[in-house]
Amino acid sequence: MMLVALAAPVAWAAAPIQAELLGVKKIWDQAPHNAFTDLVRWNEQFYCAFREGRGHVSSDGRIRVLCSKDAEAWSSTGLIALDGFDLRDAHLSITPDNRLMLLGGAAPRPKDGQSAPTGSFVAFSRNGSDWTQPQIVSEPGRWLWCVTWQKGTAYGVSYPAPQGSSPAPLALLASSDGIAYRPLVPKLYGAGRPGEVTLRFDNAGTCYALIRRDKLGDQPYSAILGISRGDYTQWQWHDLGAEFNAFGGPNLLQLPNGYWIAAGRMHQDGAHTALCHLDMTEHTMTKLLKFPSGGDTSYPGLVWHNNLLHMSYYSTHEGKTSIYLAKIKITSPGWASDLPGSR
Repeated sequence: MMLVALAAPVAWAAAPIQAELLGVKKIWDQAPHNAFTDLVRWNEQFYCAFREGRGHVSSDGRIRVLCSKDAEAWSSTGLIALDGFDLRDAHLSITPDNRLMLLGGAAPRPKDGQSAPTGSFVAFSRNGSDWTQPQIVSEPGRWLWCVTWQKGTAYGVSYPAPQGSSPAPLALLASSDGIAYRPLVPKLYGAGRPGEVTLRFDNAGTCYALIRRDKLGDQPYSAILGISRGDYTQWQWHDLGAEFNAFGGPNLLQLPNGYWIAAGRMHQDGAHTALCHLDMTEHTMTKLLKFPSGGDTSYPGLVWHNNLLHMSYYSTHEGKTSIYLAKIKITSPGWASDLPGSR
């Protein structure tokens, strides 16, 4: 285990909020390669899900699920596998009938290191320990990377995987049960090489999309912010800039006071996992924190609980690709340091 404590807030640029890293703890390293996390709080407990395998790209990918009451002591409550598939990039959500839903990538990969088309699978649990048999919901070649539930509907964005040498658009999908998905916007966004997307909704029902965009021809690396209201068929797009190039594993969360944060991989001075402030009015993103991280890293999960931000991520900075849990205090000069509410 490792614990890192910082005595003072760290910020890189002017932002209405500051972030103080209270500590980081390694919570899992039992597989040769442990990566691609998500985090949720459900039924008064934290759940963290991630991939285990022989390497970053290997044929034996499985999804491990950990559980904790206090985000300190963790125990394994599930190991999900599907014969013939490399399972990847776990995402957790809570269904309208209060089941825990696991969504992830599913690649029929014959050999370690070999490219393979990636689709998506789902599995469900009513107690966090017993899981339904994983079932394919997006066929290999089109990866539904993450879903978010909003008023009884699961929304998510799929992208071609692997991506080709010519632009291929993202597609916005919707489902009432988390299993059968219909195209809501078949051609959502297609400039450059967009990939991983996380959607979040505010209390007014506005949908925000944070997109990882990789380089393609003259189109640069960057992160893209999308905003949509109404029936989510019309979108506005904003380039967040080359500083956030290939913002891997993008995630975002609205704090109880209304501010938004985002987290993902950045590359200046070496690859690392970073926390940012995301301004939804000015359409800008500002780096707040660099976490102890490096090499193969990122894919954060975000939960606000007991006036602290809890963030899972993975990193190779200690020599082995492992899973970490960080606790962060968020403050701002205009309001009290203790924010009400939890997620």
